[in-house]
Amino acid sequence: MKLRQWQHDCVKKALVSYQTQNHFMCLATPGAGKTVMAAELAARLITMGKVDFVLCFSPSSEVNESIRASFSRRLLKRFDGLMGAIGGVYTYQSMSSLTPEFWQLLHSHNVFVIMDEVHHLKGTELCNANAWGEEVLLNIQNRACYTLALSGTPWRSDAAPIVLSRFTEPDNTIHCDFVYGLKQAVADDVCRKPNIALIDNDKIRLDDDLESETFSSIAELLKGSGFSYKALINNQQVMHYMLSQGIKKLEQIRQENPLAGGLIVASSIKHAKQLYQILVADFNQTACLVTSKLKHPSHTIEAFRQNDTQWIVSVGMISEGTDIPRLQVCCHLSSIKTEMHYRQVLGRILRITSTAVQQAWLFTLAEASLTEFAYRIDQDLPENSVIVEQTESKELNLALSNNSSSTELNHDNSTNLQISGLSLLTKFNMQQQTQTSVIEQENNYNLALLGGYKEQIVRIFDTH
Repeated sequence: MKLRQWQHDCVKKALVSYQTQNHFMCLATPGAGKTVMAAELAARLITMGKVDFVLCFSPSSEVNESIRASFSRRLLKRFDGLMGAIGGVYTYQSMSSLTPEFWQLLHSHNVFVIMDEVHHLKGTELCNANAWGEEVLLNIQNRACYTLALSGTPWRSDAAPIVLSRFTEPDNTIHCDFVYGLKQAVADDVCRKPNIALIDNDKIRLDDDLESETFSSIAELLKGSGFSYKALINNQQVMHYMLSQGIKKLEQIRQENPLAGGLIVASSIKHAKQLYQILVADFNQTACLVTSKLKHPSHTIEAFRQNDTQWIVSVGMISEGTDIPRLQVCCHLSSIKTEMHYRQVLGRILRITSTAVQQAWLFTLAEASLTEFAYRIDQDLPENSVIVEQTESKELNLALSNNSSSTELNHDNSTNLQISGLSLLTKFNMQQQTQTSVIEQENNYNLALLGGYKEQIVRIFDTH
């Protein structure tokens, strides 16, 4: 297995560090190949006679499948946790159900324990640990021969400490033994250059029983009214417009890379089904839906990974660690607005492939925190300025009443957008639809998106 240079350097540094310490933390940007690096490190430790068995833990069964395949391939042995295997992989959720006989392995043998996406494990002591972190403190800390922590986002949204970590004074930031950031990954052609399209509208009218207000942007709407972000991403027109832009970009990419795919991140199962129906019925796209309600969601994900279906719609099933390299476009319509989740979603479209077209596009609403996250990502390359192109169309004039049980859109609405020099024609016909939305009713407003849509294109790491 040929290693990338960063993987080679990380393995080398870890082996040196393990001479004086038993814990090593690697921060590598999502999509860089942390699993391959970890498998190589495990192979070296086994060859050197330092460890007898390898145990991996991750946040989901989907990630487990990828880890199992990578480790079996590199170690040339079974990695299913059964008798005769060199090790196994387990979810963090399953840790509490593992028996004392299982954990006894760490007392009787030299075991190498790998914790993927370690930011899920909270706590330096039992008093401040979450359930998963507590299992590590009780059964792995000071018992495993060596431990390896992996993360693409080495912090928690609640700013709580991560297990087994050391912190740097005076700002109390987490100490990483090896860091491979997005800037380096893009420069090395390990990850794609990300482009983020922030979708906005310059004239939004909000009516309630007493008054009417007009807002010049989505950020202003959400800050200056009682209308919620969750209601906005469930808005029929917003969903339709966001998907239309993602579809246009994916069609452009698929002209040269027919296998390129797109990801829609939804906020709920109901929301995902709505988005799926828009893709299939209104835009005639090929798509699949994956949620926790499916009996075998991993089968759906694996099928999408191998076929040429255009879109996969997900609710939390394709996030950190899920490897689908053909994904190149993502429409972020999740209600989660944390920087950690934002970066993990972006990471799903950054994995490099052998195809000629390596574009990566994330479409998201220009909500204040999401806009801030986009520009924080750009800070990884401070010597280059961000190219921001703003264009807006005066032709779009759609009104939508959100607290009505029936929704009617104009039958022939067109907008012509100029995005990075490329004219995108968005034209759709929508029939009258009947839909009841609890979210919209709770807001108790009539929302009219009357102005021209505009995009801020944050082209990160642009070298032109």
